Amino acid sequence: MKSPRASLYAYLFGALIAMIAIATPIASATAAPFSQSNLEALSKSSYIYIATVRKDGNQSKAVPVWFIVSKDHRVLIETSPTSWKAKRISRGSPALVWIGSSSGPAFIGKAAIIKDTSVQDEVIEQYPKKYTLAWIGIARPSRAKIDREQIVVIQIEPIRELREGFQSQPGTPAPAIDEVPANAAAR
Repeated sequence: MKSPRASLYAYLFGALIAMIAIATPIASATAAPFSQSNLEALSKSSYIYIATVRKDGNQSKAVPVWFIVSKDHRVLIETSPTSWKAKRISRGSPALVWIGSSSGPAFIGKAAIIKDTSVQDEVIEQYPKKYTLAWIGIARPSRAKIDREQIVVIQIEPIRELREGFQSQPGTPAPAIDEVPANAAAR
């Protein structure tokens, strides 16, 4: 006969395994890594174009922004906290992103304003390495600008790629973040 302690440990171990089994499909369903072609496009691009979703569910205009890609393959940008993209993202808007040009490869991602100083520091350190204007001090993110709330750091976690040829169409309905791509059945 098992001791009460051994039974408790067996129960807890079983519960832990069940929680892991339940959480694993959920985690993999919510975040999709970039395809190799998108990672290559990001490594060669100086700009991404970002649109957000307005309160009425329609796309905003896509605007070019500087960016870096973090070690965990999330896109990081900095912007004014009073910009429309920051305001919409702070209320939960996803980000529609085109790589390299407004007609480049596109994806939709979960966007959030980041308060984590280690992520903010990554932007502060990497922008000058990627952009000459930031290196010489023009439009360079800094700890002081973040602390004074002159800029915010936004992280975009890719959720899914959008169909080839997906274009920015301001004023038209944005794709849902969890919408299944039309060509998914063919895969």
